[in-house]
Amino acid sequence: MERLQELRDLISRHCSGTMLTTALPRVGLFKSVQPSNPVHALYEPRLCVIAQGRKYVTLGEEVLEYNEANYLIASLDLPVAGCVCEASEERPYLSFCLNLDISIIASMLAELPPATSAAVSGSGISVTPIDDQLLEPSVRLLKLLDRPDDIPMLAPLIEREILYRVLTGPQGAQLRQIALGEGRMARLSRAIAWIRAHYNEPLDVEYLAEVANMSQSSFFRHFKAATSLSPLQYQKNIRLQAARRLMLTRQEDAANIGFTVGYESPSQFSREYSRMFGAPPARDAARMREAMQEADVPLPIAL
Repeated sequence: MERLQELRDLISRHCSGTMLTTALPRVGLFKSVQPSNPVHALYEPRLCVIAQGRKYVTLGEEVLEYNEANYLIASLDLPVAGCVCEASEERPYLSFCLNLDISIIASMLAELPPATSAAVSGSGISVTPIDDQLLEPSVRLLKLLDRPDDIPMLAPLIEREILYRVLTGPQGAQLRQIALGEGRMARLSRAIAWIRAHYNEPLDVEYLAEVANMSQSSFFRHFKAATSLSPLQYQKNIRLQAARRLMLTRQEDAANIGFTVGYESPSQFSREYSRMFGAPPARDAARMREAMQEADVPLPIAL
């Protein structure tokens, strides 16, 4: 509890608004004084630690709940909806996220002895009980915000310590596969990277299976297990999230935005956009701009 309280104090003191992109590389702080509606976002590989409060993360049909007793690891690029479900003025939701640099993990693995064979979870996102071995370096990392001159020298060392704890924990096998470019998760990661780079193009599952070096049936099965989505559903989610960003940043009508992200039918685009975000594109964009002005944030954020 002592480490957790230190973490709460650090996040609360440094994050005066809803979110803070810190001077620490790849580290963000988040705060909410009330429960939130679902926020759609693309989680790149990351570690998330809640210091106070509770949250749901939905990926396809999979729903994960976690709080200060757990940490979340996303090992693939995943389109999720995050919802803060426990927060108040007296006890705000407080969390920090560390985006995982796969190149750093790969360099660490070159220095570590080979791991014993371990079963790899089929899902690309998981929640694991947290302990002081992970909390203690997390606190030391955030304490560097009070000593910015120490960040260039000490932050990389503490980050590696945190990554070491994750690699030697229950979800380490997944990250090892991806960092080393080996195994099922690494092959799925390559296919996901292709979809992200070509989301506005027609989806060719046969080609994606070749990218992943799997048969089509095996690729479809493992992709669904890792993301809780079919490849087509994954692409649609990426398209719609891209469309929402464009609706907020471009002065174009919804039909043009739909064509830009790969839709051939404006009516289908509007229908699927409404189903995901709860309102047609133009109305949703107006609603989001108003909400962002009130909250003084530049874009929808993933808490």
